[in-house]
Amino acid sequence: MKKNQLVLVKVLLALFVFTGCSAQKNTPVFSSAVYEGNDDVYNENPLEEDEFYNPILQGFYPDPAIARKGNDYYLVASSFAVFPGVPIFHSNDLVNWTQIGHVLDRKSQLKVHDTGISAGIYAPDIRYNPNNDTFYMITTQFAGGFGNIVVKTQDPKEGWSDPIKLDFQGIDPAIFFDDDGKAYVVHNDAPNEGEELYQGHRVIKIWEYDVENDQVIKGTDKIIVNGGVDLSKKPIWIEAPHIYKKDDRYYLMCAEGGTGGWHSEVIFVSDDPMGPYEPAPSNPILSQRYLNKDRENKVDWAGHADLVVGPDDKYYGVFLGIRPNEKDRVNTGRETFILPVDWSGEFPVFENGLVPMEPKLEMPEGVENKTGEGNYFPNGNFTYTEDFSSEKLDYRWIGLRGPREDFIEFTKNGLKINPFEVNIKEVKPTSTLFHRQQHKDFSFTTTMSYKPKSEKDLAGITTVQSETFNYVFGLTRKDKKYYLVLERTEKGSSKILASKEIELKNDLKLKVEAEEDDFKFSYALDGENFENLGGTVSGDILSTNVAGGFTGNMIGLYATSSNDAVPE
Repeated sequence: MKKNQLVLVKVLLALFVFTGCSAQKNTPVFSSAVYEGNDDVYNENPLEEDEFYNPILQGFYPDPAIARKGNDYYLVASSFAVFPGVPIFHSNDLVNWTQIGHVLDRKSQLKVHDTGISAGIYAPDIRYNPNNDTFYMITTQFAGGFGNIVVKTQDPKEGWSDPIKLDFQGIDPAIFFDDDGKAYVVHNDAPNEGEELYQGHRVIKIWEYDVENDQVIKGTDKIIVNGGVDLSKKPIWIEAPHIYKKDDRYYLMCAEGGTGGWHSEVIFVSDDPMGPYEPAPSNPILSQRYLNKDRENKVDWAGHADLVVGPDDKYYGVFLGIRPNEKDRVNTGRETFILPVDWSGEFPVFENGLVPMEPKLEMPEGVENKTGEGNYFPNGNFTYTEDFSSEKLDYRWIGLRGPREDFIEFTKNGLKINPFEVNIKEVKPTSTLFHRQQHKDFSFTTTMSYKPKSEKDLAGITTVQSETFNYVFGLTRKDKKYYLVLERTEKGSSKILASKEIELKNDLKLKVEAEEDDFKFSYALDGENFENLGGTVSGDILSTNVAGGFTGNMIGLYATSSNDAVPE
């Protein structure tokens, strides 16, 4: 090699090292994250030996559906624009649940990269078909040109097929496999053209389903419920249908009333899967809508249910509900609850489903409560500590609109988040790793090593109900000085609530904590002594009531190279 060539190589290597170091300093590394929940309801209602807490999945796990094969139960929930999509849990006893992954975990299955947070995946249904030993997950994907889709597997722990697009409109599809090998799809849809009578008027349709070709059979569609239980009362949003077979009769269970304060579950019966279906005389079979709004330990919005036979050969129903805070606002989102179901008569009835729900339930006979132990999902009050030392992320960590793997990198010092040129207010994949808010009273603390280069760089914590309703609390730079900023975004309009210049010598600790509606953001420069920034702020914008949509508050480890939260 000639001398001038050797000099050039050395110069290029020096530049590589220099820029590499700069990039390293400009990329945040999170060495720990600790989530701690401390709700009064759990402190005031300790468990007895034969009890477990309800909800079984705290935080944003709405629209549950459940399937059984032998002694194995599989439960799925809606995920909207979260990536990966459709969290899936496994249990042998309906009390102790382990998250085994997500049904939609790759880009070919989930195309939510350009959609709002409350689009994407709606109301998945999961069923096992004993006729071909196959599990089916059917759902609506409001993104990527998909519409209604189905994916399949013979082992939910080993991944799922790419989506098969189904040829019908509407939402909330569910699949039913009859004993004779036939299959059917039911779903919510609009009334026939020109027949809509009022806002919220919907119908339930049924189709025959070709199992060999995985498609509804054209020309077999039929409306089996018009409006709801009693059309003369103008019921709204009949949806989330499921068909069950018992004693040679077919039962159609649906949500009615919309996924809010008038939510409920209703039941119909027929001698034929294609109908006609008649409503039970005692509807609804589950609701909290008639109760005192000031009741203690309030659970509300109950509905969107699914039934299964438990390990004790009794029926149980999973459903969504919410636990509002003291301002009657919902930050934790719609959660997954369970109740025993009495089906000793002609129709199923949720036990204590029409009276104020209690925070504790008796376990099925012979079951031991192991929630929070080993790989079992925690329940009640708990602390979750993550040091990012594993090469595999816990499934509770989620991304938004794109895979986590596109921006995370494991290092010996912790988890590096490579920032996208996208901020949290854009409808694009973000370089943010989220944990759901699962309690009304919680704290979330992280330790971060980071030196931003400019005001376009920011890393820290974000709390997100949507792209237009959120807080950003992070470290940035302006005029060669480091600043902490707290920004509030409401209806897409952003305001810096507080900013402070800091001397950055060591790792930075950031914390967000909440007591009901009161949120506080704080920092520690020495790793121990936290100082508040911005005082006490309202969690109103992190609630469904104010922000709208269908998700719950998510707390994110956030990095961006397109920051617009500039200190004042």
